[in-house]
Amino acid sequence: MIEAWSPQDVYAAEAALEEELASGELMARAVEGLVEVVAARVSQLDAETVIALVGPGNNGADALYAVAHLAEAGVACAAALDPGKVHEEALEAAREAGVVLVSGAEALEDIAEADIVVDGILGLGGRPGLPREAGDWVRAISDDAHVIAVDLPSGQAADGSAFDADGVLADETVTFSVAKPVHLLPPTEQACGTLTVVDIGLTFASEPAIVRLGHDDVADLWPVPGPDDDKYSRGVLGVIAGGEDYSGAAVLAVTAAVEAGAGMVRYVGTPTPEGLVRAAVPEAVHGEGRVQAWVVGPGLDVRASRREAIAQLAVARRALAGEEPVLVDAGGLDLVDDEVIEARRGRPTLLTPHAGELARLLTRLEAGPRSRSRSEVERGSVEAEPARHARALAERTGMTVLLKGSTTLVVPADPDARVRSQADAPPWLGTAGAGDVLSGLVGTLLAAGLDPADAGALGALVHGVAADRVGAGGPVRALAVAHGIPGAVAHLLARR
Repeated sequence: MIEAWSPQDVYAAEAALEEELASGELMARAVEGLVEVVAARVSQLDAETVIALVGPGNNGADALYAVAHLAEAGVACAAALDPGKVHEEALEAAREAGVVLVSGAEALEDIAEADIVVDGILGLGGRPGLPREAGDWVRAISDDAHVIAVDLPSGQAADGSAFDADGVLADETVTFSVAKPVHLLPPTEQACGTLTVVDIGLTFASEPAIVRLGHDDVADLWPVPGPDDDKYSRGVLGVIAGGEDYSGAAVLAVTAAVEAGAGMVRYVGTPTPEGLVRAAVPEAVHGEGRVQAWVVGPGLDVRASRREAIAQLAVARRALAGEEPVLVDAGGLDLVDDEVIEARRGRPTLLTPHAGELARLLTRLEAGPRSRSRSEVERGSVEAEPARHARALAERTGMTVLLKGSTTLVVPADPDARVRSQADAPPWLGTAGAGDVLSGLVGTLLAAGLDPADAGALGALVHGVAADRVGAGGPVRALAVAHGIPGAVAHLLARR
């Protein structure tokens, strides 16, 4: 598991440790780890020149000390800086080691020619965006250069809230003691590249703000049946999905649930998807009945007027009014209103929108009778600040929100609870039906007794691993991902 702490908690932990250490010891530990990584890249890439982009804070000092060590080892190093705005002791160390100190036009030339660029412009306390001169430095970086960010890519928001296209886009980031939100949250994770965490001895009294499950965590969370389990104790999942226009969603969700190990699946649909499910998943039981959790919404048309569709919607509304855990996806999100929110208060509920669905749902809820706001939430706004908007929906509904994307966020209703962030899927998984498969998979975990946040994060991980294994680096169809779930689970459980 990767755990990330807020910048405020990191500062507090650093301050506490610095009181116990000799002056400069904490920075020395950070520099030692940074030098090890940069030296390894010099060797691996057969690099001839390294330049540090040096800002006024501790990250700039780390970068400056690092190139000083490398210069002493015989590497040709330079540092772009403003001599009046850098750590004085680090500057003196760089001078004594023979680091070439440059600024202005000379700095831009050296940056453009460097094989490795060490970004130490801004740190955790820096505001998003770059100072003007630093922006010139970043624009001068060659496309062929290997960029190593110190702690975080300069210009990106440390709390992971916003991505700056003009900021540093690193090939890798070396951070200290623990990951921070910028490393695990969309949209800033894309700027960090490969993440290396250097242990400098920090300890934390607080809980992490963000967690990411790893492959080794699956065995501890996955509901493996014992010899005394039966189909009922393993969890019965009800699936209300599909309609005459989107019949395939039902097959995908039910197939995924059966492949994920549901003890039994009850399906409620309309005639066409019922026939398809009977043919594709003969294990499924049809009709409303007792369940341990519901999946409501994949392929559901809440505006359908045929008798069978109206009956299906009636079951969906009863599920939303009931006590059992519910996953609400796609068309089911159109049923979420103030009445549903009140009925589900305190009951396990997981909303699974993509960015567009989240924007529409937030807009509709904020324009409801309990709100004075009439502003429209745009999909682009959700994509630019996904964590903030997922948090807004979680707080508005009192429900856990799984926001689907290349990095999937799971945001509990409790503002003090940890956010989950998973990035396990290949880009090929961005295909029609993938969300229906995820719904059936996560719904199975809800029926087995997992809470919505754990079910969402674990399901997203297994969904991504199944797609990666099935696709083997190439295209993947949603149904193949569903059929790949057992192999993915077995592969992950074998890591115990």
